Amino acid sequence: MDKNSIVGFILIGVIFFGFTWYQSNQYKKQREYQEQLDSLAYAEQLMLEMQKDSIAALHAVQNTGNSGSDVLARPQKYIDSLLNSHYNAEAQYVTLSNGKLELVLTTRGAQPYSARLNEYRTYDSTDLYLIKPEYSDFNIAVFAGENINTRDMVFNVAEKTDTSVVMRLPFHNGGYLEQKYVLPADSYMVSNELSFVNMDELVPRKINSFDIDWNVIIPRLEKGYSNEKQYSKLDYYFSGEKKPEQLGRGGRNDSESIVSRVKWFAFQQQFFSAIMTAGNEFSSADFGIQFYGEDDPDRNLMMCTAKLQSELKHGEDRITVPFEFYFGPNHYRTLKSYDQHYEKIIPLGGSVIGLISRGVIIPTFNFLGKFIHNYGLIILIMTILIKLVISPLTMKSYKSSAKMNVIKPEIDKLNEKYPKQEDALKKQQAMMELYKRAGISPMGGCLPMLLQLPVLYAMFRFFPASIELRQQRFLWADDLSAYDSILDLPFRIPLYGDHVSLFALLMAVSMFLYSKMTSSQMSNDPNMAGMKFMSVWMMPIMMLFICNNLSSGLSYYYLLSNLITMFQTWFVRRYLIDEKKIHAQLAASAGKPMPKSKWQQRLEEAQRMQQQALKEQQKRRR
Repeated sequence: MDKNSIVGFILIGVIFFGFTWYQSNQYKKQREYQEQLDSLAYAEQLMLEMQKDSIAALHAVQNTGNSGSDVLARPQKYIDSLLNSHYNAEAQYVTLSNGKLELVLTTRGAQPYSARLNEYRTYDSTDLYLIKPEYSDFNIAVFAGENINTRDMVFNVAEKTDTSVVMRLPFHNGGYLEQKYVLPADSYMVSNELSFVNMDELVPRKINSFDIDWNVIIPRLEKGYSNEKQYSKLDYYFSGEKKPEQLGRGGRNDSESIVSRVKWFAFQQQFFSAIMTAGNEFSSADFGIQFYGEDDPDRNLMMCTAKLQSELKHGEDRITVPFEFYFGPNHYRTLKSYDQHYEKIIPLGGSVIGLISRGVIIPTFNFLGKFIHNYGLIILIMTILIKLVISPLTMKSYKSSAKMNVIKPEIDKLNEKYPKQEDALKKQQAMMELYKRAGISPMGGCLPMLLQLPVLYAMFRFFPASIELRQQRFLWADDLSAYDSILDLPFRIPLYGDHVSLFALLMAVSMFLYSKMTSSQMSNDPNMAGMKFMSVWMMPIMMLFICNNLSSGLSYYYLLSNLITMFQTWFVRRYLIDEKKIHAQLAASAGKPMPKSKWQQRLEEAQRMQQQALKEQQKRRR
């Protein structure tokens, strides 16, 4: 094989590795960031604890409200005596539930108190609370003769059914604030209407907005902290845009002030999200996200904060501002069904990669899931289907590779004939002629491999984000969405982790064996030794380190893909390539002039110019 073709082969490997490395690079950056900023991490953790304590203290009023003395001990705060009575009242809890979601609301603040998903469990098989009790603080702040914060007030329950509740906060003039929540059957979406009834007398006309603060502590729900943190973030969406903006991607603490209108935002854990949508859009927003450390005793993942402003119009006795809350899984079809672009929060890749994921991989995965309940078997079938679909491209590559292996002795002879660097063009020209006599197209071997990369990268993005794989067992893996471990180490190896993933190990071994199989076609040129070492040893080792902490389903897919590729390569060499025919073809064409391609003509012209330049250089030296 000529040097340029070898370089092309290596470039394919580098590009493949680059796609894979890019995704995991965020994880490594995060690890380095934590190691370099230990002192700042301590300060951040302390701040998080203080914020958590403030939320717990805020809701402690509800817990201590059962003892009348504690309630009566609260000082008078408001001018309106009616408001003071609601400030000192005892909170109650109202539950809205269906088969999918149990939402508990507290009358103190007329706000969400906890959100439990009925169809899911945490990794350790406990109830899955997307929002744990007392870990949410939702507040409406408005000026109504004085500053009112609804988190301080206990609302009256005006109406209650199995699917809805209406809570009201009355004022002395007969007006009131009203919060209405409705949870339809078989839905994760909760509709919310905030109404200002007969409030024009209290709210000055120059006050044309009110504030919303929502602070939530999202708990850890998955097996692997690093992977869960990597794929958790805060999203916010502007109407008319193709996709939402992101904060905290890769597990970084972040914040952002938005002065333009925002349609919705999402506190997104790896597989579940709490999303708030404004029917009339938020006029501005401040978002923040901070992550807890892996050793947090309460197993909290992150704190998300949203400080929002919404318009308040005057002129009507009843002014209603609509909102919606989604507490549910990051399931593509479920999110897409709401027609709000919620599905865009799932990290499926950019335009090309995302198109492959949404248009091919997800529909195929969902179709197979209707008939097969073993997701390990589904991944196997998907891998075979993908290999069959792209086989017209790959078979041409495998045939070219097999022919290269047949003519390897001829290539070695050319390397011996042209050992000097100044003869590189001559050797390249001779190589091209040899390929033509053997019926080999150098680009025919490289281009099909390059065309496969979008599919491989789409699968790389799909598996860690696919909730269908969450807690699905297969062989020794107890969760295909997280890493599998056959041995927990008593120490942590940098970049590798504190466990041994068998799927990642088998994947690396299969990659090593395939590299050994294909490296036999490389020439014996000593200059190629480094490339062989990179292909056979370094790439498998790097992939082992990268995949050890990633989804076991992803490592399993790569393992299957490598095994099928090895089989295809063996099959082509064994049954589709006739070595005697190729040697006879070379012998028959020996000594005969071959038509020159445009590529060969350019090589000859480059060689002529190089020789001319050398002659002129020698003349100048004389």
